[in-house]
This record gives sequence, C-alpha cells and structure tokens, in this order.
Amino acid sequence: MSRIHPTRRARAARRDNSGGKVIPIRRAALLVLLAALAAPAGARAQSLLDRPPNLSGAWVGNPGTLYFHFLHRFSSSPAPTRKVGNVPTFTVAAGLPYRTTVGLHYATNSALAPGFPNEWELWARHQLFSQDRGAPADVGGQVAFNNAANGVDGEVSVARRFGGLRLVAAGRVLADPMEAGARRYAVAGGGTLKISRYFAVAGDVATLQERRDGEEVAWSAGLHLAIPQTPHSLSLQASNSNAYTLQGMSFGGADVRYGFEFTVPLTLARWFGPRAVAGPVPPPPSAPVVAGTPAAAPAGPVTRAGMRNFAYTPARIEIAAGSTVEWTNGDQMAHTVTATSGAFDSGLIQPGAKWSHTFTEAGTYDFTCTPHPFMKGVVIVR
Repeated sequence: MSRIHPTRRARAARRDNSGGKVIPIRRAALLVLLAALAAPAGARAQSLLDRPPNLSGAWVGNPGTLYFHFLHRFSSSPAPTRKVGNVPTFTVAAGLPYRTTVGLHYATNSALAPGFPNEWELWARHQLFSQDRGAPADVGGQVAFNNAANGVDGEVSVARRFGGLRLVAAGRVLADPMEAGARRYAVAGGGTLKISRYFAVAGDVATLQERRDGEEVAWSAGLHLAIPQTPHSLSLQASNSNAYTLQGMSFGGADVRYGFEFTVPLTLARWFGPRAVAGPVPPPPSAPVVAGTPAAAPAGPVTRAGMRNFAYTPARIEIAAGSTVEWTNGDQMAHTVTATSGAFDSGLIQPGAKWSHTFTEAGTYDFTCTPHPFMKGVVIVR
C-alpha cells in the first residue's frame, strides 16, 4: 500500500495528465537568469574545494555570476541484468548582492514520493556571517520548495576553516512527502581537507530522525579537483544518496552510486559589463612575492587581502597612511591589482603568489584586474 497522502496522489495524477510541471521549471530558471543579469559584480564566492558533496556549507555565489552544476550519479543493477542507471541533478543558480544566491535543482529521478519521477527544488541561500570577513565561522541559511514533497524545507549550516581543513555542520527541517503538513528533521556533518591548491578530499554524513523502513544514514565521499587556469572544478564522488536537494541529501538508500560533479561559473560582466579604460602609464610594478618566499618586512601595518573566484576579498579596504596591503591570489588564474589612475600596477600575480603595495598618501584608490576588468576594488587611505 502506498503511504502517499490522498491529496498528494490526486495532485500527482493531475500533473501526469496535464504535463504542467515543465512550465514552472522553465519560469524558475528564467527568473534565476534574470536575477543574475541584474546583479552587479562584487563579493567572494566559495570554491567547490571547500565543501563536501552533500553539504552546501553556506556556499554563495558572486553577484552577477551564473552557475551551472552538473551532478551525475551512476548505479548498477544486480545480475543477471547488470544495467547501469544514471540519476543526474542539474543546478542553475545566480549570485546576488548581500551574500545571497538563488537557484534551481532539477533531478531526473526522485525517490521521495510515488507519482513523481522527477524532482525539483527552488531555493534561496544567504550567508549571514563569513570567516573571510572576520567572523569566527561561516553561518548560512537556506529555504527551499520541493515539488515532490509539496512543501518548504530549510537548513542552517555552520562551517569553520582550520588551515587546509574546513568542517561543516547543518540542521534541516523538511516537509514530510508521505504526510501532508507533517515535518521531519535531519542533521548532517562533514568536511574537506585540501591536499594542495588543486586537490582536496571530502566526506559527509546525514541522518533523519526516526528513519523509516528503507531509509539509511546518507553518506558521501569525494575527490575534488580544481582545473588550473580556469574557474571550473570537478568532483569524483561516491554516495548512497540520490538527488542534490535538501530532501535527497538527507536520507540514503541501499545502493552505492558513483559519479561526478562539474561546475561552470559564468561571470556575466565579462560580456555585459564595462570595458577597462586606458589610463596613464603606470610606474614599474613592484615585484610579486611567490608563496613561501621570504620578503622584506614593510615598515607600517599590513592588511592582508586576496582574490578568490574572480573577486577581490575584501573589495573595499580602509587603512591609515603608511600601511601596506598584501594581496594573495587564491584563484586558479593569474590576476593583477592595477590602479585605474595608474598609481600602481602589480603585473600578473600567478596562482598562489602574493603582491604588496605601501600607501603613503591619503586618498581613494580604485583598482581592477587587467585580464578581468569586471573585478573591481578600492583602497581608502585616511
């Protein structure tokens, strides 16, 4: 006997007959695209190397950037058929201002409720606090509507970085797909360990309270790869969970699925934003400092900043005259710190390298990246 609520069974039948499920998905994807087009570029986004496969870890995107994630998980049936099945989850998301991201997950197969062969989740996530901005940890919240569960889900996550190790914990409140109006609760935890700039290992577990028959503790493990000289990343994964939704990541099944996730961020300002304007010829650049190479200590205070996922972090720096700012390139591509007035120019800062400049006079110094002019920042010297 099916455990699905009668009203949900009728709703599923109406959708199967009318095919009305496609239109809301198209509209949701269009809204995500329009939001990305309207947002200005600016804040930092989190790399895939900083989160395990089944936990977002308060990940938010850069404003003005559109994200495509392709997650494919494969399983094989037992003998004698031994057929390989693929359950992809497609993600499209848009980074908005104020550390907010909206998106859509669409899975081609759902294990939540009978009558729903497909599952989609429309979600919004906000990063309340960021460790990169001086907070003790990353804290984020997410709300989502899941069509197969016919309800609203939520998650609160906390993450903290300890050198190359980043730990994540999350609590979830989920709509019950088997009983209209009921709620279920889940907890999850995991982490990533960076082996190098381009490699990380990760894992996580999640469990529902009072699991039902057929529901097991969900788990995943992955090897994350950053593709050099590109903004893309690839994750090779194993997991017993199905779709990449709050519901799908909260319970596991009997089958182990192997697969991959590939990320494609598109910074819309590269095509639609203003082009760099030629300014005065800058003086010879200061020599970049290669990571791990000692350099002469500056005379005044030092403020450390960086570049990550095609954004300066932070983008606005306020210092006193005589202070030094040191930028570290945390991206997979070379960047510059170039004053729009021509007052200073770092030249190309390679991945992992550092460059510093001492500001001796008060003023406002706008700067950008020569290869990527949509990257912008400002130093205000008092």
